Amino acid sequence: MDIAALNATALKMVEPDKGLLAADESTGTIQKRFDAIGVENTEPNRRDYRELLFRSAEAMDYISGVILFRETLYQDAADGTPLVKLIEQAGAVPGIKVDEGAKPMAGFPGETLTEGLDGLPDLLAKAHERGARFAKWRAVISIRPDLPSWGAVHANAHALARYAATCQDQGLTPIVEPEVLMDGDHDIEVCERVTRHVLQTVFAELNIQRVALEGMILKPNMVVSGLDCPRQAPVEEVARRTVAVLKACAPAAVPGIAFLSGGQSDEQATAHLDAMNRLGGLPWKLTFSYGRALQQAPQAAWAGRPENVPAAQRAFAHRARMNSLASLGRWEGVLERAA
Repeated sequence: MDIAALNATALKMVEPDKGLLAADESTGTIQKRFDAIGVENTEPNRRDYRELLFRSAEAMDYISGVILFRETLYQDAADGTPLVKLIEQAGAVPGIKVDEGAKPMAGFPGETLTEGLDGLPDLLAKAHERGARFAKWRAVISIRPDLPSWGAVHANAHALARYAATCQDQGLTPIVEPEVLMDGDHDIEVCERVTRHVLQTVFAELNIQRVALEGMILKPNMVVSGLDCPRQAPVEEVARRTVAVLKACAPAAVPGIAFLSGGQSDEQATAHLDAMNRLGGLPWKLTFSYGRALQQAPQAAWAGRPENVPAAQRAFAHRARMNSLASLGRWEGVLERAA
């Protein structure tokens, strides 16, 4: 294991004023996105859409790395250039989502376990050869009156740790993504308690599996109210509680924390990230690793039409710039309204 190389990649992924683009939607997930804009879910359309993102020079100035779906890593642009090369030419690091998704967990009704460890070393070796320098694995934790169970939390934490160890063995920097879902009517106190429990378990397993914390990135949820909770916590409370949990659970050796947006709106995700960075005194870099919160606007502007590509790229550049400012604690809501 080359810890120095893994650490260098991690630091590149969280360099100042930049963040990660999560363009790793599965074929099924992007079907939902394309259905919303009236675009047929075909391989050429998926390629064309992602190509317009990677060729958006202004937006890519704010992107340090791109998480790719397996198909996209091996796709070529319309002119024959590998998409991974477009990302590299833009100055970003290419990466790949390697898990096989969250599947129902035997013996634990209502809970899931992310699969994909079988054959992972070969998959990572081929991805590295193609140009990927990091990978991502997502574990999904649900909140219900009697969930999550200890068994599900522990099993997912163990799988995340084994994945991370395998990545580092193959020379790829792992993104460790334990997501506590926003779905439900629970309040922010419950989310805080569950997130703390999940992160404590994940880092305990990472230690047991000998994962070098200097050579990884954490991609957690923010501590927020459930989507159906009558009281939605204000931005400052979300920031304060999220940072408190991370300070209690995430060692300073981790180079950076790149948040997922979950079910938040574009502007909510930006505002929360900005408020956290305004707190100061943080031992790690806090940035974004957004999918929908970066792509919803450009998808709507594109709508599958070639003549709309410039408008889609402008929309992408705007959201990337807003989140870049938030990663520095310099975002203002007035910038959204002015745009």
